[in-house]
Amino acid sequence: METSTTKRNEMKLNWKRILIIQTAFIGDVVLTLPLLQVLRRNFPEAKIDFMLIPKTAELLKNHPDVDEVIIFDKKGKDSGVVGLMRMARIISDKKYDVAFIPHRSFRSALLPSVAGVKVRVGFDKSAFRFLYTHIVKYEMIHEIERNLSLLKPFGISHNFKELPNIFPSEEDKLYVDEILSGINSKIIGIAPGSVWATKRWLKERYAQLSNLLANDGYAIALIGGAEDFELCEEIKKITDSDRVFNFCGKLSLLQSAELIRRCLLLVTNDSAPMHIAVGMRTPVVAIFGSTVPEFGFYPYGDKDKIIQIENLYCKPCGIHGRRSCPEGHFKCMRLIEVENVYRGVKNLIQEI
Repeated sequence: METSTTKRNEMKLNWKRILIIQTAFIGDVVLTLPLLQVLRRNFPEAKIDFMLIPKTAELLKNHPDVDEVIIFDKKGKDSGVVGLMRMARIISDKKYDVAFIPHRSFRSALLPSVAGVKVRVGFDKSAFRFLYTHIVKYEMIHEIERNLSLLKPFGISHNFKELPNIFPSEEDKLYVDEILSGINSKIIGIAPGSVWATKRWLKERYAQLSNLLANDGYAIALIGGAEDFELCEEIKKITDSDRVFNFCGKLSLLQSAELIRRCLLLVTNDSAPMHIAVGMRTPVVAIFGSTVPEFGFYPYGDKDKIIQIENLYCKPCGIHGRRSCPEGHFKCMRLIEVENVYRGVKNLIQEI
């Protein structure tokens, strides 16, 4: 039986410097970590760098499989042609042997090409895909598996389910210890936010769910970024329980990951916390509205559960969700009752 090492030797791959480019959102970076991890196992002596945007850079902090994090501030100081050329010079100076580009934007394709990276690998649905030396079919499989498929042209395979790994520091853990010091109950995390309105379950129903779980004796940790603070304050106010705690905007990314690790489970929309929970091995109950798991962005854990309305004529209305419901009725979320989610949570609790 051929191993990935045998195939690699046959193909005479001698990569000393490898670049991964993923300049999309937090969840996208988490879902690219398995690619980094498999590359490290196959090329233990190589220098492997990871390019991302400022907002997501913390996710790679402490990760043992990355050598250098390169920050591309594409909407700030690195915007425009001047910024693009500056980043291209940085890449060129590092003399990478290969660049893996799961992000499908034109900038991500252009950068390594202008920088002269000889081997450039990306998807057939990518903008400027003609700049790649190796084009891989974008299949409707989980995004982790899809990203790993970029290794196929080189005979590199993996033999088990590769979950992302995230590494909060000891300081992060101590800080979470401190903020949870007054909570003696088991904690259920709830992440009600999303950039896209059609991915958010109704705040009143999150409040009702919080009440039910608080009455069962659980503490509720509301989790999200600073942009979710007001939403979670409203949920907390509606709930009116001393068992509900709003941590939105109070934690860094890695501290939030550590808080999610401490949770018995996480209830979340189709959003970044869902993927972070998988990286921290916390079971997930995921609520899908305008999007569908078939796009490949569903929670990847073995016990994770998905709750959604199926066979709705207008679902999905887009791969990323929308700012508002195009049909005006928002049935994909309004038809998901509190009892459905509560039952899903209770069933999951019985399994873990």
